[in-house]
This record gives sequence, C-alpha cells and structure tokens, in this order.
Amino acid sequence: MKPLLRAEALTKRFGGTLALDALDLEIAEGEFFALLGGSGSGKSTLLRIIAGFETPDSGRLLLDGHDIAATPPWARPVNMMFQSYALFPHMNVADNVAYGLRRAGVARADVTGRVASALAMVGLSGFERRKPHQLSGGQRQRVALARSLVMRPRLLLLDEPLGALDAGLRERTGFELRALQRETGAAFVMVTHDQEEALALADRVALLDGGRIAQVGAPRAIYERPASRFVARFLGAANVLEGRAMEGRFDSAEAGATFAGDIPAHTAAIALRPERIRVAVAAEGANTARGVVEDVAFRGDDSLVLVRLTGGATLRVAHAEEDGAPPMRGADVYLAWDAEAVVALPA
Repeated sequence: MKPLLRAEALTKRFGGTLALDALDLEIAEGEFFALLGGSGSGKSTLLRIIAGFETPDSGRLLLDGHDIAATPPWARPVNMMFQSYALFPHMNVADNVAYGLRRAGVARADVTGRVASALAMVGLSGFERRKPHQLSGGQRQRVALARSLVMRPRLLLLDEPLGALDAGLRERTGFELRALQRETGAAFVMVTHDQEEALALADRVALLDGGRIAQVGAPRAIYERPASRFVARFLGAANVLEGRAMEGRFDSAEAGATFAGDIPAHTAAIALRPERIRVAVAAEGANTARGVVEDVAFRGDDSLVLVRLTGGATLRVAHAEEDGAPPMRGADVYLAWDAEAVVALPA
C-alpha cells in the first residue's frame, strides 16, 4: 500500500521527560492502524502531533510527502475523535455534526445532504433533533464519529474511541467502526491501551514503549512472534524464561526444563504463550516440565493455572474448559508444549 503518513525521527520532550525518542513510523492509505502501549509510552503524544495539537522538537511528519509538522490543525486533512466525544451540549445532533462544515464555509444545501449521509452511515437517521443528554453513551460516540467523517478526512484519529462504553457495546461498536473504515476508505489511527481492541480491529499495530516503537506489524504476527521480552509480556502476558541456547536447544535452570525448536545461538530467553501449554498425564524430555499448582482462577472460556516449576519459576497456563476440570491447587502436574510454540527472544 502507498504510504500516506510518515514520521521521521520525531522527538518530543515535556520538560525533562522524553515523550517521543526519534520515532519512525509509516501509515498507509486506507489502513486501520493502532497505537498500543501503556501509560507514558508516547502513543497519545504521537496522536496529538499528527493532529497538530503538539509540535515536535525535531524530526519530520510527512503527509503525501509534504512536511506538515508546522501546519496548524485546521489546515490538515485530518480529523480527531476525542475520548470524551466533546459534543456541544446546547446543540442538537444535526448541528453538532454540521459544525465543522459550517466553519469551513460549505454551502447550506451541501451541509444538509452531508449531515444526513453521515448520520445514516452511523445508524442515527431520525436522531437529528435530539440533544446529547438524550442519547446513550454509544449513540453519543456515533455522533462524534459522524462529526469527524462528515469532513471526509484522509486520516481520522481516534483517541480511545471505545473507552467509555460497556463491554458488550464495545465489541459491537468496534465491529461497526471497522466496517465504517472499510466503507469510507479513510485511514484510521486509533490510540488504545486495550490490547484485545487493537488486535481485533487493526490491520497493523505499533506497540510503543518509552517513546519508541518496540514492534510493528500485523496483529497475529506480533502476538505469535514477539521481538522482545517487553512485547511478549505486554501482549497476552506470555511466559518469559531466561537460560542458555546450545545446538538448537535452550536450557532454562529457572524452569528446570529444556526447550527445543527454532532457537538461534544468540537466544537469551524464550517466550511461551499460556494457551500453548497443555496439562499432560505424563511427560518427559524436551518441551516438557513438572511442577505444582499454586493457584487456579476461572475466566469463563478457560482457567488460568499458575504452576511452580521444579526450577522455581512460575508458569501461567491457560486450561480450556473443553479439556475438562483444571487441576486442583497443590496438585503435581506434567506440562507439555509443541516446538512451534517456543519463541526465541534476542539478548
């Protein structure tokens, strides 16, 4: 896909705090892109720089090859939907959606048609005369989205767009958001701290840590093949075990186990996802371990089983309900996993 937006060595400080550290990033036309990270990772700062609400201390921000780092927000073909939705309480739905068009000097006849089209797109036809306080949280979110889409931006920025919704509505609205992105063809850039949200909605995900990108790629790729200990632990809370690689094997004293798989000589640690580990009747050799169950927590589709291994490390194991009752606390267990589940991590 053709690059729409490119960040080159973007750096931003707030006093003595380095928010962005020479960050490089490309976002393609028509892409749904997620910026994921914990508090202080730099994701919101990057979003505000793209929107024009912050100016980088150094580096370039290129839109279609033109540096827009010094361009004011109103002059960019970029719209932003805020987490709070920021609707005008004294205006009805139609006027809230039309606000940007009127400020831009769009003809009244065109405003009416574009507002109607935007509200139809988000499923709010017939709500034109309602005030924000007469709407549910999900409906207010849709009004804010319609207000952004009515401007026909090349790039739409979403700041925690589903954060104010309850769990059931989050999932449904997320799929609707994805469908709208496909329908409009605009590039969407979403900031979120919710990894499930990022993995479910985005074409690509950038995981930020300390103002830098720890890893960027398709959701499945970065989940299954994390590039570092940080990525492995942040996405899906993988088990990370230290040890030493030798001749295609990895010996971990803290696990009391040997891991076999695609393990380069420079490997300093391995990652193993909880859902890739199974409780076995008996097991021995490589890619097996023994331990004692320390705790069990029911999670709906599965149970999280914490197993203290013979080497002293604790392994997180996701035991599926379809596999029967999980082992009891205090039980001695055997664990096993396939070689493909072992992910080598660099030093």
